[in-house]
Amino acid sequence: MHRRTLLKLGLASAAALAVAGGAAGWLLQPGLHPDGRLSPAGQGVFAAVGRAVLDKSLPAEAGERHKALAGMLARIDSLVQALPPHAQAELSQLLAVLASAPGRLALAGLGQPWEQASIIDLQLTLQDMRLSGLALRQQAYAALHDIATGAYFADAATWPLLGYPGPMNI
Repeated sequence: MHRRTLLKLGLASAAALAVAGGAAGWLLQPGLHPDGRLSPAGQGVFAAVGRAVLDKSLPAEAGERHKALAGMLARIDSLVQALPPHAQAELSQLLAVLASAPGRLALAGLGQPWEQASIIDLQLTLQDMRLSGLALRQQAYAALHDIATGAYFADAATWPLLGYPGPMNI
């Protein structure tokens, strides 16, 4: 290969990467608002994860189930706002990637949008992430699972489901 051809290929590649990076940044919705609250994209991911991992713990009646998930999302907002800025940035990036169709398919392996996926499909997707040989997928699963379940069970009304009587009076 001639040096001119190599330089042209390098310049074309750099231009293509710049355009693709700019387009990706424009297409991705942030996972968090600047104030640290979940964006609609982040809420959609966490609501779906909550439906999947808390399936048997959530109320059976649709209205109560929706109310329980809304409470979980509010507690996630409080948790995320207490995180240091670098952790907020990482979580925002993870949620942005998972909320985009290409990112959702590549990282989670989920073909349909989070909101439209069945509980079985969500559970299988999360199980695949948990058991993946790729550490990034395992870490993404752990973050989603731990944040969703921690926020849900932080509500004292859920403690009886765990058989936890609450803190002891001293």
